[in-house]
Amino acid sequence: MTAYDDLPPYLLGFPGPLRDQLVAAVLSGAKTSTTGLLAEYEAEEEPLPEPGARSLLVDSAERGVAVVEVTAVEVLRLGDIGLQHALDEGEGYASVAEWRTAHEEFWHSDPVRGAIGDPGFTVDDDTLVIAERFRVTERLV
Repeated sequence: MTAYDDLPPYLLGFPGPLRDQLVAAVLSGAKTSTTGLLAEYEAEEEPLPEPGARSLLVDSAERGVAVVEVTAVEVLRLGDIGLQHALDEGEGYASVAEWRTAHEEFWHSDPVRGAIGDPGFTVDDDTLVIAERFRVTERLV
């Protein structure tokens, strides 16, 4: 047991290459924001993140690699996501349009639709998303 075992997991994407890429971007300092669907939080009956909350960032092997702290949370319309948020996702997007294309592909995937419980789920400008900012407070690897 470690001092971090009581922290909730901070999960980015689903286990596999995408999660590994996102975790690497967090550890490099490139990724300081992320975006989730309000519908997914509601379907999974999860509370929204809150500033000051600390979590254990885990990789695809469910191994804790860093402690992250939420610094800001906004509920926004998808159409209101700005360029700085897209850039801070640390995935190399040069525009909001690039960011949105990649996120729509992910959000329209079978695993996300399964988590929401709607096989035909799609997003549009009015879809509510959770724009979250965070910082690494401690690296464990």
